Amino acid sequence: MHKNGLTTQILHSDRQQPIEHGAVHKPMHPSSQYIYGDARELAAVFQGKAGYTYSRQGTPTTGALEAKITLIEEGVGTVTFASGMAALTAVFTTLLKGGDHLISSKYVFGNTNSLLGTLADLGVQISYVDATDLAQVRAALRPNTRMVFAETIANPGTQIADLKGMGEFCREHGLVYMVDNTLTSPSLFKPRDVGAGLVMNSLSKYIAGHGHALGGSITDTGLYDWSNYPNIAEPYRKGQPTGWGLLQIKKKGLRDMGGTLAAEPAHRIAVGAETLALRMEKHCSNALALARFLQAHRGVAKVHYPGMPGHAQHARATELFGGRYGGLMGIELAEGIDCFDFLNRLHVVLLATHLGDTRSLALPAAHTIYYEMGPERRKQMGIADSFIRLSVGIEDEADLIHDFDQALQASMPG
Repeated sequence: MHKNGLTTQILHSDRQQPIEHGAVHKPMHPSSQYIYGDARELAAVFQGKAGYTYSRQGTPTTGALEAKITLIEEGVGTVTFASGMAALTAVFTTLLKGGDHLISSKYVFGNTNSLLGTLADLGVQISYVDATDLAQVRAALRPNTRMVFAETIANPGTQIADLKGMGEFCREHGLVYMVDNTLTSPSLFKPRDVGAGLVMNSLSKYIAGHGHALGGSITDTGLYDWSNYPNIAEPYRKGQPTGWGLLQIKKKGLRDMGGTLAAEPAHRIAVGAETLALRMEKHCSNALALARFLQAHRGVAKVHYPGMPGHAQHARATELFGGRYGGLMGIELAEGIDCFDFLNRLHVVLLATHLGDTRSLALPAAHTIYYEMGPERRKQMGIADSFIRLSVGIEDEADLIHDFDQALQASMPG
């Protein structure tokens, strides 16, 4: 039986449900409340029937986006949030309690690291492991372990966790397995294929793709049996167990915490997603070409990119991501080159803290988003003081190479 490709699925997702007045896209619904002509119908929605009551828990616009993300992640349901960090916060704080144990990759985004610190302050025990080595993940298991978390491509060091092995480990021990798919996106990788029960996407990045909206999502793949999870509150143990976890995340994360995605950014994200696969091809090809150029440049000490044969997890990345390696790259400059002077000489590449934009973006990682964690934690993550985090955009390849070459040439001593 024929199955439509990712772009076709995204383009025609909205038409799976009626669209007002024959519109091509699901329109924006900015209303804060929704009225009912029958009080019994209103009560039924409050008690679990599908529908809308107050926009803090979702709108038809976010519902259409959630259906799109569910489709391309091959899940059973999705909840959207105001940002990727709001999505992670909702999962960690609604599914974990004081005394529970979380195993996390030590190679995570700086703000995620900060969030985990807050979680530890609330009594959750956290083991940070080198997730590229399954033996370390297994060694961290405790009787109170509830969840395992990793990113597909670590931000910013580009380490590739043993995602498949971790999935088997979680299935073996009945653990919730959450994967942050932001830096690969569903265009390159589906965490469901390695056994992930929950998938997080920062929709602000590759899925939206144009630096014009914030958003995040949690998708339940349907692989985890929530009937065995002790932290699901009794009011949410209704219907099929496959929906219990996401229902609790939605009720507590949106209704109680208010991390709600508004209609306007939801609409922007949905429209941006239509070109996801096309953009990812260009992100990947540009990044690989630039990595090869920089690897041979005397102004560069080291290139961190999974597409390079010398990358420690190159073979794993090739197997997982089908020979495409994303647009995130780390660069360590040669001795004597000041990272600030180098960055200031770039003309095409913009100095900004974001990823997955159509434009190439760079920043000095140790001095910005990873500064707060301190030198010891940065050393554990492999972030040198000269480390440049680069999000490769979709500009013309030759222009990016020229920009880096002229900036490096002008920055080298002597």
